[in-house]
Order: sequence, then C-alpha cells, then structure tokens
Amino acid sequence: MLFAHSIPTLHWSEALLRLALAAFLGGLIGVERELREREAGLRTHLLVALGSALFTIVSAYGFHAFLTSGQSVVRADPTRIAAQIVTGIGFLGAGAIIRQGFSIRGLTTAATLWVVAAVGLAAGAGYYSGAVITTLLVLFALYPLRILAYRVVRRFRPEDGLLLVELPLGESPGAVIDEVERAHVRLDSIELSQEGERRRLELDVALPPGTHVQSLVARIADIPGVAGVRWE
Repeated sequence: MLFAHSIPTLHWSEALLRLALAAFLGGLIGVERELREREAGLRTHLLVALGSALFTIVSAYGFHAFLTSGQSVVRADPTRIAAQIVTGIGFLGAGAIIRQGFSIRGLTTAATLWVVAAVGLAAGAGYYSGAVITTLLVLFALYPLRILAYRVVRRFRPEDGLLLVELPLGESPGAVIDEVERAHVRLDSIELSQEGERRRLELDVALPPGTHVQSLVARIADIPGVAGVRWE
C-alpha cells in the first residue's frame, strides 16, 4: 500500500487544464502561420501541441493501475514516451519543408512545429510558466523580430533581381553589360534571346548596398540602342 500511495495521480480537472492550455498555446502559434498562409496552420499546430501534452500525461500518469496492481515491481520512467515526441515530430516537420528549384520553403514552419511540440510537452508536464513564456517568445520571433531583422539585414544584404533589357535586332549587349559592371553590380547569369524584331537580354544581378534600382534602370535606359528596360 505504501508503494501505491507513492505513485502520483492526476485529477481530471488538472488534466483538462493541461490539455486545454497546450491546445490554446499551440493554436496561438498556428494562427500566425495561418495568417501567413503557410503549409501548417492553426489546426496542425494545435493538434501537435495537444498530442504532445497527452503523450506526456499518459507517460507520467496513464499506467497507474498497472503500477499499483502488486503483481510485479515496475520502475516507471515518465520521460520515456515524452522523449519520443522529439524524434517523432521530426517526420512531421520534414513534411512542411518544400523545395522549389534552388530555394527551400517551410523551414520556419517546421521549426514552429518542433517548438509547439515542446510547448505541449511542457504544458502536459505541468510546467505552465515555461510553456507560456516559450509561446510568447515564438510569437515575438515570428513577427516583430522578423520585421526588425529584415530592416537591419536589408541595409547590408545585396538586393537580387532580374534586369530585362530589350535591344534592336543585331545590337550587341556589350554596352549594357559594361554599364552594369561599371555600376559595381554583381552579375550572376546572362541570357540572350530573340523575340521577333528585338533581342531580349536577361541579367540576373545583385545590387550592392546603397545602389538603388531606379538609378540602375535609368543608367541602362540612357545607353544608345536600348529599346526598353524592366526590373523584376
């Protein structure tokens, strides 16, 4: 009997609180992803947090009857099931990552799913302060920090884009390329094609900090023989 009384139990009201808190905090993060139209939104994040919380509760309190049966002496490890959440959530996060050509999308969403699982685990374990604080920090990182980082990094990161130049048929693109190089713009690729009576020059460029797109377009447009310039 002494062994039975030493085993912790969880009242249904406490279980309801932990599950509801996990679902609410996961849903908050999911709303932000939903508003940004990401692959995993409100329902996915809510379900991940809720499932993680339930796994944690079951791991710690779900085998009470078995442990108190007296048929065998079992040493319970409440972290065993919870530890598998960290591994299992990796498969779900991988599904949110999409590769489009040379770019990869969904890494942030995969990270939020991973963090939401941790939030659910904390809520399921009764570590309410950790779950709430983590959720607030995640929301800060997803919106205010993203805007702040963009404004700071934009000053030092080259602006990439596609410079489209139309030339008369037979016109050499050498003058355009020379002007781009004089503007200290990095050329990543050059493609020349013919469309009807004109030649189309596509330059994949990266503008150095301090160089404005308008000024570069104006410089190219002033070159004799250039029929049109467009930035994409």
